[in-house]
Amino acid sequence: MGMRRRLGKFDGRGYDKGRNLLWQAAWQLASSLLVMPWFVPPRLRVAVLRSFGATIGTGVNLRAGVRVHWPWKLEIGDDSWIGERVWLLNLEPISIGSDVCISQAAVLCTGSHDHRSPSFEFDNAPIRVEDGVWIAARATVLRGVTVGADAVVGATALVTKDVAPGAIVLAPRAQTSVAP
Repeated sequence: MGMRRRLGKFDGRGYDKGRNLLWQAAWQLASSLLVMPWFVPPRLRVAVLRSFGATIGTGVNLRAGVRVHWPWKLEIGDDSWIGERVWLLNLEPISIGSDVCISQAAVLCTGSHDHRSPSFEFDNAPIRVEDGVWIAARATVLRGVTVGADAVVGATALVTKDVAPGAIVLAPRAQTSVAP
């Protein structure tokens, strides 16, 4: 039998949010009013993220419903597209190159927990998405991963290890079977 986790003992040691509580609260308010809604123009979304510390290049198209956990831990190169309902859960830095397309409802998650820790402490790591990458709809990229230049991560794929430049990573396809 494995070790029993004691979640009440969790204290988040080693995790630096990067800004004080007031700044975090201001971001949450700005995000809900000026970044996520459908009626906010993409240029305003980008301007708000920049004002909270994100480094964002020119020509970036940030669609409605995009969630960014901490903008001060986000970097996006030129001419990249971030699709509707993308979630950038960046407890640690996320670096997105130029000419990158991250499609609808994809998730980039830098956070996790150490299953060996009795108090389930964080086990976070940054994510790097190099130039020319396409991360298709509903794909998930987990902490510590680098997606190499010009790679494709197919719809619904789960990426837990680095993806080589130019590689294509696809989720398993459904199989049709005949009922007995």
